[in-house]
Amino acid sequence: MAVSHRIPADRGLTIRMFITGLLLVVLYAVVGGVLYAVGASIAIVLIVPLGLAFVQYWFSDKIALWGMKGHIVTPEQAPELHGIIDRLCALADMPKPRVAIADVDMPNAFATGRSPSNAVVCATRGIMRRLDEPELEAVLAHELSHVAHRDVAVMTIASFLGMVAGMVTRVMFYMGLFGGFGGGGGGGRNNQSGQSLAAMEMAVLLFSVVVYAISFMLTMALSRYRELAADRSGAILTGRPSLLASALIKVTGDMGRIPTRDLRAAEHFNAFFFTPALTKGVSVSSLFSTHPPLQKRLDQLAKIEAELNRP
Repeated sequence: MAVSHRIPADRGLTIRMFITGLLLVVLYAVVGGVLYAVGASIAIVLIVPLGLAFVQYWFSDKIALWGMKGHIVTPEQAPELHGIIDRLCALADMPKPRVAIADVDMPNAFATGRSPSNAVVCATRGIMRRLDEPELEAVLAHELSHVAHRDVAVMTIASFLGMVAGMVTRVMFYMGLFGGFGGGGGGGRNNQSGQSLAAMEMAVLLFSVVVYAISFMLTMALSRYRELAADRSGAILTGRPSLLASALIKVTGDMGRIPTRDLRAAEHFNAFFFTPALTKGVSVSSLFSTHPPLQKRLDQLAKIEAELNRP
């Protein structure tokens, strides 16, 4: 699956991406069947979801950059960042992605785009300010591994259905909260039709919750493994796993100093970040992390370091 010579393919990741894609196709089919069964037209069942998926797939890079206040930069605007990417792409023998900077203090980085030839690698001002150049290079090697493995595109598609189900759940919840469920006045027939409508709305709400939960669990399982795969490939590419471990420790430690409002604004992009933006206290991110535990990532890097230094 990898497109470079120096970034090794990860068979486990390839299998997981295939299984996730297959299960999501089944989930799409079930959702479409349920919508058709409750009276939705073919246009709603097919055209609307496919249209939204098309928009997300083709414009995921622009959506992510906009959400994180990122912008594409030229070599003249960010020579150090471009220099690092140039070196890594030469090592990996892969096409150079577009390079972006996000004007936020949160220390992080992410890759997005539908394919290696349309990818964007973005670093935040916060991570560029906090890491030494070798550590930043290790982080960007991690992000380039996501591009080479093509898991960015799979995650973009995989997260779409859950996002739609989540929006439907919120809309239905607020409809019920403000009196939208049923609401029938008048006599017996009106009451009966109002009860039927309320039952249908409640069924849609429950179904949306189930779809969101299934989609979320699928993407979460894939996301955790793909982070370990990118750690492995990035460490092998640079040949210095200890630098990536050092960057992980620094970024994770500094994340606790970022204002809660900034972390909450970034939570929607957690699956694509180098490290998750965890808000203080209990949140969706802290309960269901899209990333493996820090210690697990550090243990893996220590093992790779030992293997690379073995005589």
